[in-house]
Amino acid sequence: MTKTIAFTLILAAAPMMVAAQDGPTFDCAKAESSAEKLICNDPDLAALDRRLAERFAAAVAVAEGLDVGAEETTKNLRAMQRGWISGRDECWKAPDLRPCVETQYLRREADLVAEFMLEPASDRIPLTCGPRAVTVNRFATPLPAVRVEEGDRVYPGALAEADTPGTYYLRGAGMLVMDHDEISIGDPYGEAQTCTVR
Repeated sequence: MTKTIAFTLILAAAPMMVAAQDGPTFDCAKAESSAEKLICNDPDLAALDRRLAERFAAAVAVAEGLDVGAEETTKNLRAMQRGWISGRDECWKAPDLRPCVETQYLRREADLVAEFMLEPASDRIPLTCGPRAVTVNRFATPLPAVRVEEGDRVYPGALAEADTPGTYYLRGAGMLVMDHDEISIGDPYGEAQTCTVR
């Protein structure tokens, strides 16, 4: 009798367990923004939310394990994630909500992967760009990501738009264009320098 009751309780709870696994990482009963409400009703976006949560947890683990600056890096990472959530919720201003929310997730995932090297780079390209020596790491994330290393500075980025292959927006460093044989890198002030492979 006890086993029968226990089995019945498990069966009754199963739909809720599946729903929790299929839903986003936040409580849909408390969803306030239009982006959150959309995610709660869109299985694909909910899957993106879960995947990004895994990426973020991996990035936090990397940050906390740094030999130098772990506390500050982790603090900044958490602050940037809160800022990203606010930015995602601003998608209500976009002409079409869903593409905006999806792009926000894909761009944030690319940013985390590139900044914290959460997966191996698909290739590394050493470049000379005027007086600058940089190395570009490319990642085969759903939205292609790049990590530009210049000395001890790192500029993570992602493909600017799906219809502009080879053009990447770099956080804090303008644009990187890798269009077949033409490569250039910009700075935050809009100045671009032509690059050659070293």
